[in-house]
Amino acid sequence: MYSSNAFANHEQVSIFYDEATQTKAIIAIHDTTLGPSLGGCRMFPYGSEQDALDDVLRLAEGMSYKAAMANLPQGGGKSVIIGNPHQDKSTEMMLAMGKFVESCGGRYIVAEDSGISVSDVKTMASVTKHAGGYSAHHRYDGAEHDGNPAPATAYGVFVGIKAAVKYKLGTGLEGLTIAIQGAGQVGRRLAQHCINAGARILIADVYAPSLDELAKNPNVTVCDVNDIHAQTCDVFAPCALGGAINRDTIKDIRTRIIAGAANNQLAEPAIGDMLTKKGILYAPDFVINAGGIIDIHHQTLQSSASAIRAHLEQIGDTLQEIFSESAESGIATSDIAVNMAKYKISSGKR
Repeated sequence: MYSSNAFANHEQVSIFYDEATQTKAIIAIHDTTLGPSLGGCRMFPYGSEQDALDDVLRLAEGMSYKAAMANLPQGGGKSVIIGNPHQDKSTEMMLAMGKFVESCGGRYIVAEDSGISVSDVKTMASVTKHAGGYSAHHRYDGAEHDGNPAPATAYGVFVGIKAAVKYKLGTGLEGLTIAIQGAGQVGRRLAQHCINAGARILIADVYAPSLDELAKNPNVTVCDVNDIHAQTCDVFAPCALGGAINRDTIKDIRTRIIAGAANNQLAEPAIGDMLTKKGILYAPDFVINAGGIIDIHHQTLQSSASAIRAHLEQIGDTLQEIFSESAESGIATSDIAVNMAKYKISSGKR
């Protein structure tokens, strides 16, 4: 595990295998200075165990920074299950995963992520006390809430896009073109928020059925998943898996703003500097996509809808601070955000 370039002084990395259910999983706890680690469980058919390890380590580190920048009393962790969620997932597997989470003794709190649903987390919660994001009293907009943090994540990204557009372009979203890579639970909801604000949407997803409803809207154009990043647009919103902005894709990106829901959007730290030199404003992923963990935190507090919404709106304020500091210092927004998060963690201050 220590051979992974993604290892960043993680506090704990646990590898789990259950022969009866063929469950192969990893839990990575990055930092618990501010509180127990929280992060979703991702199920994905990784090409190798090394790929899974690298991914969970990066995701856990990002969760530490995400929690710190969202001013939450928690640390960062993540878990992954190696497998195809459409073919390999079973109730027995989710129970096995729940027992794995329980074995961490409360240092890691599991929630949903790509490939794992709220109902899956509920199944895990039947065998562990350390699960979140599956029951709630209020949603940020007052709608009925089943605990799924995706609506809050989407709204938080929407808040962040508005902040980035205001800073970079000095306008609202009306008449702008926003390219969304990924039409999952967050991407679809983000698209609707942007449509309601008057934007035109370009969107792509590897799972075609996810696009069916959106494709009926005259303000939506479905694009090829292989070149959605290269579309001419005002905002490019990566909302799928990580690494969308890399040394290959950055050459083709034709946008003024990158602001999306995906974790680990930059394939490597140096990409942040490259975006700055190209004049592209980047909204650091672990800042703009914090809506989900904000929502889960408020679920435990049984907060009012207005309290949740107010916390989500702070995402825009935090991004404005990062953008301003980046402009003054010439340092990439991604580096500014990491430095701010590390300071909060090292000082124990939220």
